Parts: sequence; C-alpha cells; structure tokens
Amino acid sequence: MNEHKFDKKGEIYSKARPSYPDKLFIYLKDQNLISDSTVAADIGSGTGIFTEKLCPYVSRVFAVEPNDGMRSVAEDKYTAYENIISVNGSAEDTKLSDKSVDFITVAQAFHWFDRQSFKTECRRILRDDGNILLVWNDRDTESELIRENYDINRRFCPNFKGSSNGFDFSRDTFIDFFDDDFDTVQFRNDLIYDENTFVLRCLSSSYAPKQGEENYDEYVAELQELFKKHSLNGTVSYPYITRCYIGRLSKRSV
Repeated sequence: MNEHKFDKKGEIYSKARPSYPDKLFIYLKDQNLISDSTVAADIGSGTGIFTEKLCPYVSRVFAVEPNDGMRSVAEDKYTAYENIISVNGSAEDTKLSDKSVDFITVAQAFHWFDRQSFKTECRRILRDDGNILLVWNDRDTESELIRENYDINRRFCPNFKGSSNGFDFSRDTFIDFFDDDFDTVQFRNDLIYDENTFVLRCLSSSYAPKQGEENYDEYVAELQELFKKHSLNGTVSYPYITRCYIGRLSKRSV
C-alpha cells in the first residue's frame, strides 16, 4: 500500500473530502450485508470518513490505516465512539486475527493496494461467507466544472493520472478481484462547496502540490479562478457519484 501518498494532508483531507450517502448504509442493511452484530474492518480508513458513517450500523469497526498523520486525525474523532478500534496496519498486513471480521470495507483506497496481497489478507481475516465492499466517491466527468478542474490538474500536477490515480473501473478489474460475480450500486452524492473548501478539496489529492512546493501558488490561483467562473451565490455544486462494488472471494487459495 502507498501509505506515504498522503503525508501532511490529513487535516485537509478530513475537512474537504466528501462523506458517503445515507442511502448506501440503508442499502447495506436492507440487503442483510450488515447488522447490529456485524464486526467490520475498514481498510485504508484514512481520516475515518467512512468509518464514522459505518459504525452506527454495526457492532464494531476495526479502522486499519498505515499513515500516521491520517490515523492521528481519525483517532481524535474516534474518541466520540465506543465501537471503533484504530489499528496501525496496511491492506496487505492488517494486524487483525484470522477469521475475525464479517465484513470488509475499502473506501477511496483500493486503487492504492497491492491487490493480490490484499486478496490473500481478506481470505485470512474474513469469516466464512463474509462480504467485501469497495467504494469510491468518483467525480462526475460529465460536469464542465470537473473537466476544467482536470485540465488544471494536468497543467500543474505532474503525477495526476485521472480519477483515483487512473484506476480502471471496468468489469474485468472487479471480476479479477472477486473471482466471480459481484453486485454494483451507485448513488448521487453532490456536495456544495464554498471557495475555501473547493480549493482544499483539490489540494487534498495525493498528486496536488503541498504549500511551499513548485506550482502550489499557481495551482491555487487557477482553482480560485475556476471557482469564480462556476460559482453561484458564493458556492459551487461539486458532482460526485458514489460507486459501490460488493462481492465475496472464492475459497480457493491464491
């Protein structure tokens, strides 16, 4: 797992990244994928955005995160909950016990994992018939705002590869991971940003320059101009689609 991609970005990430729609958790409950007795592991849990939304619906959540800064921000929030356990671990080495969880979630992080190693780890920690949820808040590229935002990223961010580090969202990618069929569901998750939060959202990306680095000032200035172009009454609607992929792994070894 690329645990250093978000060094020094924990506070910005926590403030500006979108949460996840309530409809997703209602869907998981209605489909009997989670319940009050479920023990879940949120892998690559970052600053705890998904973990916080999941914890009221389950018995316990292990929040597994390797980045010290991101995990520290999350742990400050976890003090408000009795059923979140923070773990210094990675997707490939979660530090969890064998057959210890019923449900694994990965929110906005799967594209950073070593997939085969993570798959092996899932088989180790999942109880029989356990499910895995892979979820992304994906920017809607049908939007002119998003397309122009991406153009700015290409000019000022040498490591920009597209949404989710250029991840391939084709069916073949998920068939390869799940070994079998899987379910997909998606939800609209548009957010309203003021100028400051809009800029912070863009700066929270792994590829965005940090303050003091080359292109930082120019990048921020371009983002501010983009906001002014598309804003109405001091805000913009930032369009997201929450994409979810849910399935089980075959029992064969890898």
